[in-house]
Amino acid sequence: MEKRNIGKLIAGVILIAFVFIAALMFGLPRYNVWQQEMAGKAEMAKAEQNRRILVEEAKAKLEAEKLNAQAEIERARGMAEAMRVENGTLSETYNQYLFIRTLEKLADKGDLPQIIYVPTNGMVPVMDVSKKSPVKQMQE
Repeated sequence: MEKRNIGKLIAGVILIAFVFIAALMFGLPRYNVWQQEMAGKAEMAKAEQNRRILVEEAKAKLEAEKLNAQAEIERARGMAEAMRVENGTLSETYNQYLFIRTLEKLADKGDLPQIIYVPTNGMVPVMDVSKKSPVKQMQE
């Protein structure tokens, strides 16, 4: 009787192995297809999210450019107003003062290593600051 039980046991194991192998032969291809489908959906969702991010970045960049353009327009208006005031009412001495002050600001920032101011008369450097003109000194 033991041989009979062992024979049934072996037949049962073989039957279970056959069913298992058949299930794998049928199930594995379907599982691979399902896995690829899920990977494709995940990649599609990732691509969609990346596209949304790019669109939002482009919108933000456009908004920033619009604001920068408005700031440039306002800055230009302010400069035009300042030039109108300077050209209409300010004296040459005050314009020289503004120029020197601008140079000092640049030097304070470190953009200019040293300031050397040369007084000019009609854009020609004044070499002698005494009251006598250079022509009179040569005649003496």
